[in-house]
Amino acid sequence: MSDDLLLHSHLIGRQGGRADLNTPVLVLDLAALDRNIAAMAAFVAARGVALRPHAKTHKSVDIAKRQVAAGAVGLCCAKIGEAEVLVDGGIAGVLITSPVAAPRAIERLAALAGRADRLMAVIDHPDVAARIDAALAAVGARLDIVVDIDPGIARTGVASADAAVDLARVVTGLPNLRYCGVQFYCGTQQHIEDYAERRSAIAERTVYLSGVIAALSGAGHPPAIVTGSGTGTHRIDLDLGVFTELQAGSYIFMDQQYLACDLTGDGTRPFETALGVDARVVSANHSALVTIDAGFKSLSTDGGVALVRSGAPEQAHFAFMGDEHAALVSPGIGDALGPGDPVTLTVPHCDPTVNLYDHYHVVADDMLVAIWPVGARGRAR
Repeated sequence: MSDDLLLHSHLIGRQGGRADLNTPVLVLDLAALDRNIAAMAAFVAARGVALRPHAKTHKSVDIAKRQVAAGAVGLCCAKIGEAEVLVDGGIAGVLITSPVAAPRAIERLAALAGRADRLMAVIDHPDVAARIDAALAAVGARLDIVVDIDPGIARTGVASADAAVDLARVVTGLPNLRYCGVQFYCGTQQHIEDYAERRSAIAERTVYLSGVIAALSGAGHPPAIVTGSGTGTHRIDLDLGVFTELQAGSYIFMDQQYLACDLTGDGTRPFETALGVDARVVSANHSALVTIDAGFKSLSTDGGVALVRSGAPEQAHFAFMGDEHAALVSPGIGDALGPGDPVTLTVPHCDPTVNLYDHYHVVADDMLVAIWPVGARGRAR
């Protein structure tokens, strides 16, 4: 039994049990989570587009099942390790959104294809396509393939429309691969805070995508699936009308990076903050500063700093103070708060923060209602 279960299982269902959690701890508001899942599902369904949410955000079979129950056609995974966890947890329609190229990883992909329902993977190089086809032949499996298109960041994906056509031709010529469509994920545009600026950037990239699709169609390889988008651009992409399915992921949690973005163009927030980290004051010996027990080991560092949600003044400045600690700085905070007092933080970037924890502590107000494993934590290969 993990430390989380040993420490906290007895608190499940106890009124006020959240206050007795050992901190720092990853907390998930169940009602807000379910409202976020329902809101995105309804919004996408109203446009006649499919939703395949990205599980790199939550890495959880429990959350994936709730998304499928709400209408998702499957889940996305960043790496094969995540996909193995979801598939073995009963999730169908998994798309691996990063190229699988290492020899051992290709063997695992072929094995997973043999036991998965509707598994898909992206490819961006003809040599890799041939290797995957050979691995599938060795185990007697087939695999649906999506051609990954570089949106301009040179991370993954074919670099031109001609290259997309050439790769689609290769895939259709291999007996164990089935060409299904294209992927186009504009990651750098997701966090442009101003709506008009973000829309302009995405519109320009969508013109390029439309050109690639036209080239594929003209060559006899029209994509049945056009997959991509994210939380930051989901409404814009639906308005532009090119994607057949969306891969949005962070909408279920809403971290500080996305809370800083105008997602709608009118300043309204379509999704609630469902994820947080509960921490405690461990030292309060200065009037304008208290120390809490959540440092680099408890929060991601790539998206700015955490914000106070409750338990301390919202304007308190958060500052990392090392692996184990952070400071909350505000006039008089050390007089108002004492050691042991609880504080809830909004996380800077949800995906890497979740990857720091073994479990979600699922709460309803002040009650702990469940402990869910972060089953795909650390599955980066």
